[in-house]
Amino acid sequence: MASHTSVSAIRLYDIVVSSPAKPYSPNPWKVRYALNFKGVQFATEWVAQLDIPATRKRLGLDPVRFLANGEPLHTLPVLQDVSNDKLVGDSFDIAVYLDEQYPDAPRLFHHSLGLYAAFNAHINSIFTNGVILCTQGVSFKPGTEAQCKAEFCRRANVQAWEQLVVTGEARQGVLDAFKVALGDAAKYFRFSEGPFLGGKAPDYADMIIGGWLMFFSLTVAEWEDIRTWDNGLWGKLHDGLEPYRGTW
Repeated sequence: MASHTSVSAIRLYDIVVSSPAKPYSPNPWKVRYALNFKGVQFATEWVAQLDIPATRKRLGLDPVRFLANGEPLHTLPVLQDVSNDKLVGDSFDIAVYLDEQYPDAPRLFHHSLGLYAAFNAHINSIFTNGVILCTQGVSFKPGTEAQCKAEFCRRANVQAWEQLVVTGEARQGVLDAFKVALGDAAKYFRFSEGPFLGGKAPDYADMIIGGWLMFFSLTVAEWEDIRTWDNGLWGKLHDGLEPYRGTW
C-alpha cells in the first residue's frame, strides 16, 4: 500500500496529470499492482509530464525507450530503493527486482523471465496499436496542456493534435482492429478458470494487461463495451485486480 511519508524505503516515480494527483499511466500502474500485491510499502514521487526527462537525468538513469528517429524517450516509472541506493527505470525490470528483493512475499513470476518478457512485448504492441483511441480522454496537469500536446505532436511527427484524434468511421476501424487483437490475446486464457491467467490468483502477466486496462478505463469512451469483449474477460480481469490498486 502506498505511503505518503518519507520513511518508506521504496519510492515510486509516477506521472501526475491532475490535481489532486492520482495514478493514470499504464506502466506505472503495472508497478503499483506489483508493489501492492507483494505488500511492499512505498511512497509516490509525483512528476509532471514535462519534467520527466530532467528527473531521469537527475537520477542518473539512461533511457529505456527510443523514438523511431533514435531520439531518447524518457519515461516513468522509476523505482528508487533508498535502503541500498538502487534505481530501476523500467516497469518490467522493477517487477524482477521486487521478486529478488522480497522473495518471501507472493511471487510475481512463476515461469521463466523470457516467457514473461515475450508476453510483455506482445501485450504492449496490442495496446500501443490501439492507444490512439485514448487521445480524446487524455488528461493533463493544469497549466501544461498546450505544452504537453505540442510535445506529443513532436514525438509523433505530426503538425497538430487533431491528427492524433480519431472519430467516426476511422475510430470504428481502429476499435474493430483492437478488438480482433485482444481476441487473439484472449487465447492465453483458454485453459484458465479466470479471472487471471493462472486462475484465482494474479501474477505479473495479469498486471501487464491490467496496467493497460486501467489506462483505457480512464481514457476510452468505449470502455464499457471493451469490458464485455471475449465473454467479459477484460472486465473480469480489471475488476479482479481491484484489491491491489492501493491508495495514493
